[in-house]
Amino acid sequence: VTTISPIIDSISRDIRLGEVGIGVLGMLAPIAFALSGILAPAVARRVGLENALLLACVAMAVGPAVRAASTTYAALVIGSLIALAGMGVGNILLPPAVKKYFPDRVGLVTAAYATALSLSTAIPALLAAPMAFALGWRFSVGVWGAIATSALVAWIIVRRKTRSAHAGVTGDDAVGLPVMRVVGQVWHSRVAWAIALIFASAAINAYTAFAWLPSILREVAGVSQAGAGSLLALFAIVGLPLAIVIPGIAVRVHNVAPLVWAAAACLVVGYSGLMIAPALAPWLWVLLVSVGTLMFPLALVLINLRTRTPTVSTSLSGFVQGFGYGIGALGPLIAGILYSATGAWTATLWFLLGTAAAASVAGMILTRGVTVEDDLARRQDRTPAR
Repeated sequence: VTTISPIIDSISRDIRLGEVGIGVLGMLAPIAFALSGILAPAVARRVGLENALLLACVAMAVGPAVRAASTTYAALVIGSLIALAGMGVGNILLPPAVKKYFPDRVGLVTAAYATALSLSTAIPALLAAPMAFALGWRFSVGVWGAIATSALVAWIIVRRKTRSAHAGVTGDDAVGLPVMRVVGQVWHSRVAWAIALIFASAAINAYTAFAWLPSILREVAGVSQAGAGSLLALFAIVGLPLAIVIPGIAVRVHNVAPLVWAAAACLVVGYSGLMIAPALAPWLWVLLVSVGTLMFPLALVLINLRTRTPTVSTSLSGFVQGFGYGIGALGPLIAGILYSATGAWTATLWFLLGTAAAASVAGMILTRGVTVEDDLARRQDRTPAR
């Protein structure tokens, strides 16, 4: 996701992009992830969790190769979509995989893979420009398929050791509602919507930053291209300690709302700094905005903490991430449109400030540790019989 924006000028020398084209590239990740929210749960039920993750790894290995070989904008988009579709399926199915294999260590294992996500977001952003300078932009965007190949080997081993490879994620519902009925009604749950809104807020901020933060920093704060790439890496790498700490905290506290409100406050201060005194301490404003995206690992662990079974976790993961990335896809596009319309980044920063308010409202719904199953059971109890 972060390999394109630091080297957009290098790519533009070979492939004509334009502001709208760059905005579309920024949208591809959340769009692919949103569509995966619809497709991944169905694929997992059909071919099994492990097989679905194997297919995801194949796509993540092939996509960067197509991306690197691109000679046209269309080919660059196709390669990106292949890679990002694989990433999207992995996004959706990792939470239920954690619940299936590590039900007693949800916080620890979520922290482990969220940490890996943070590293794999920060490292390409940091190395993209130096690698493009030394070896060309095609190597810079294509080399990351090797990481997916290593993941493919790991899941082949898991697949062989799984007794029932074609069994989907299943489980018994603890509150009396049939599991598949809960799966079909997840979108009726206030808890599900609150988690989805928190995830959407994180997605909008993250993917707008991945697409436009270097450009914003160069224009409003006078940062160099290399400096902007380093600050994008800072934005990404701050997620590392957050990914380690936040899931563990969320597992231990009954009320996660203060975490959501703290994240919103960081977004407000960070974006306000970029508007009022951007050159004073751009690293601090980027740091605060990045801390605000702690809502991302929080939402990931809540997918398991607010469900009782792997099946419902799969459905909730698809709903939360499908909705969240679908809304998040609008972020880079809206940012580009606002900049094109106004010639400045102020309107975009105000738009991003609005996401903090939306997340704060969602936090109010999560003040109690109610699961999706409990929420739907109460809703059913309140529904008059016909």
